[in-house]
Amino acid sequence: MTETAATFAAVFIALYVAHSVGDHWVQSSCQAEDKGLPGWRGRLACGRHILGLTLTKALLLAPVLLVLNLPVTAPGLLLGLGIDAGTHYWADRRTTLKWLADRCRKTEFYSLGTPTHAKHPVTAKGEYAPTIGTGAYALDQSWHVLWLFVAALLIAAV
Repeated sequence: MTETAATFAAVFIALYVAHSVGDHWVQSSCQAEDKGLPGWRGRLACGRHILGLTLTKALLLAPVLLVLNLPVTAPGLLLGLGIDAGTHYWADRRTTLKWLADRCRKTEFYSLGTPTHAKHPVTAKGEYAPTIGTGAYALDQSWHVLWLFVAALLIAAV
């Protein structure tokens, strides 16, 4: 029981770090810009992002598993990383996460920090001031962290 809990904690930390690196450093500007587009262009850009992200997670997770000699199984790894990749793709297509935000009555928060929000950030001249700190970004990242938690649990327990 203690070994499973320790494995979960170590795996979650590794996945969390790898997620941040993969989502911000590994993802190309083209992938970030195009992954929410309709059609094949958007699907392929999102797929390339997920491939790079999942490889980043595997590469950062491998030394943690080896150095700490953590007892994980191939099915647990495949299930955990697969669930994480699938849910990340789902959210990063953008319309899906917007749909969920609307259903959860988070529409106003989703638009926070964008020109569509009534209280969007402005420059001294009163023009829109772009920011990475949007409600959509916060909901996106919290969605991903939720699934990192699930992935770590599956990797540790299966």
